[in-house]
Amino acid sequence: MSQDRPGLVTALGRNPVLVGLPGAGKSSVGKRLATKLGVPFVDADTEIEKAAGMTIDEIFKMHGEPAFRDGEARVIARLVRGGPHVIATGGGAFMRSDTREAIAGHGIAIWLDASTDVLLSRIVRRTNRPLFHNVDPRQKLVDLRAVRDPVFAEAQIRVTSSAGPHDRVVQAIIRELKARTRGVGQPEAVDPA
Repeated sequence: MSQDRPGLVTALGRNPVLVGLPGAGKSSVGKRLATKLGVPFVDADTEIEKAAGMTIDEIFKMHGEPAFRDGEARVIARLVRGGPHVIATGGGAFMRSDTREAIAGHGIAIWLDASTDVLLSRIVRRTNRPLFHNVDPRQKLVDLRAVRDPVFAEAQIRVTSSAGPHDRVVQAIIRELKARTRGVGQPEAVDPA
């Protein structure tokens, strides 16, 4: 593993936790970020599926979204207390106040913000997103943004996730994490371009 800075996550004493809408690149960026930081990558959705013994689609169909969100909150609370590692959350995980509190207590929330067009281009390529079944995906994104973006704005770091290479986003996140270990400026938003 190539490390950008040995022990950065350990020096922070907190796990980087990627949050954002579906299609923001949390898993793709998270894997690259973990490799650069020399720590494991953990996808909360994968951990939820392991714990439940079924896919997220199956959980939604059999138990409904509220039951899924309860399980998701428990899994994320466990993950942020472990580590060191980089965690990618599901698109709705950060909406729960108990999950935000768990992340604030043991992690650093990093909001991957992307334009609706970028999100849409990524969402239509995957069929395993239950919130986008049998709906107009653009309208669903617009509706989700109206509710979720103000909550994502509570994240400690905000980075723009564009259609360009994910490595630029990873470097922007690493710059912000390094700044936090030095205790210097913490800008509200970072555009990696």
